[in-house]
Amino acid sequence: MEHTTLWHNARLATLTDTSDWGLVEQGAMVVQDDRLVWVGPQSALPTELRRQVSQDHDLDGALVTPGLVDCHTHLVYGGQRAAEFELRLQGASYEQIARAGGGIRSTVAATRAADDADLLAWACKRARVLMAEGVTTLEIKSGYGLCQHDEARCLGVARTLGRELPLTVRTTYLGAHALPPEFDGRADDYIDAVNTWMPVLHAAGLIDAVDVFCENIGFTPAQTRRVFEAARALGLPVKLHAEQLSDQNGAALAAEFGALSCDHLEFLSEGGIAAMRASGTVAVLLPGAFYFLRETRLPPIAGLRAAGVPIALASDHNPGSSPGLSLLLMINMACTLFRMTPLEAVQGVTAIGARALGLHDRGRLARDQRADFAVWDLNHPNELAYWFGHNPCRRVIVAGIERRP
Repeated sequence: MEHTTLWHNARLATLTDTSDWGLVEQGAMVVQDDRLVWVGPQSALPTELRRQVSQDHDLDGALVTPGLVDCHTHLVYGGQRAAEFELRLQGASYEQIARAGGGIRSTVAATRAADDADLLAWACKRARVLMAEGVTTLEIKSGYGLCQHDEARCLGVARTLGRELPLTVRTTYLGAHALPPEFDGRADDYIDAVNTWMPVLHAAGLIDAVDVFCENIGFTPAQTRRVFEAARALGLPVKLHAEQLSDQNGAALAAEFGALSCDHLEFLSEGGIAAMRASGTVAVLLPGAFYFLRETRLPPIAGLRAAGVPIALASDHNPGSSPGLSLLLMINMACTLFRMTPLEAVQGVTAIGARALGLHDRGRLARDQRADFAVWDLNHPNELAYWFGHNPCRRVIVAGIERRP
C-alpha cells in the first residue's frame, strides 16, 4: 500500500528550469513512497490527491531545495596530511611533495594499515558532516588501496556506508590514482594490474564508474585510454581527473568515451571544451582543491558557459588537497573564486551534480523525481551561496522520509 505524505507551507526552489530558481511561494509537495507525485502552489493541490494523504508536514514557511549532491569525494581513507599542508605553506608544490614520496602514497600506506572497521567509522563520520548540510547523494572514489585487496576493501566500505546511512552512495574505481611503491618504474605493468582487477571488482558489485588521474604526476593519456577501454568492455561509464596541473588533452580523450564527467579542469583547452560539449560530458569544478593548493589558474568558466557545457561542483574531500567537509562552503567558493552565479553554483550541487553521476531522478523538485530534499532556515536560495561558517539546514528528507545524519 502506498504511503502518501504532504509537505506544505514552504517556499520551494524547484530548479526545474536552468534559467531561474523556479520559486513557488506557499508551495506544497506530495510524496508517495519515495517519489514526488505533485509539486506546486498549495492552493492548486487537487482535492482527490489531498484525500490520499496519510501524513501532513507543515514547514512553517521554510525554504526547500532538492537534496544536495556531492559528485566527487575520496571519503574512504586512513590518516591525514597536515604536515604536507605546512610544507606547501613553506613553498613546496603539490607535485614536489608527491615526487618526494608524500602525497597520495602516504595516504595509501595509512589506508592499507587500517582495518575495515576503522575505515568505515572514519568515512561514516565524514559522511554525516556532509549529510548535516543537506547532502543526500554522494560519490566515493577508491584510489587509496592501489592493490586488488585494498581497492576492494575501500569500495566495500563505501558500499556499506550506503547501506547503513540514509544516503545514496555511488562508487567509482580509481585504481589508476597513483603508482604504488611496489610498481616503481613500471607504470604500464601497473595499468595491466588495474585492468585485471577491474572485472573482479565489477563482478563483486563494487563499481558504478571508472576514473583515472591523467596528469604529469599521474598517468599518461595512452595509459588512461587503456583503462577506459577496459571499462567500456565491461559496460562501465568513465570519469576523469583532467587538466588539473597541465593540459594532457585528457578531456578530449574522456569525451571520446562518452565520459560522465571531467573534473578539476584548470588547464582545459578550447578543444577540450568543444569535445565535452559534443559528448554531453559534465564539467565538475572543485574549488576546495583550488583554494587549498593556492592555485592561481582559474578553470575556463566563461568558455564552458558559452559552450553550454553543464557545470557541477563538488567538495573533492580528500586528505591531501581538499580536506573540507562543507558543500555549502564550496558553493560560496565557486561564486567568490570562480565568479559563478549563486544559481549556477546551486544547480551544480543538485541536478547537474546528479547528472555527473549518471543520475537523472534527483536534483529537482518535480513530479517523478526521487523525494530527496532539504529544508533551510533561509528566505531565498541565493543565501546558500551567501552565508558561510554555519549550517542553516533544518531538516533532511531522503526517499520521502525525514532522516537524521
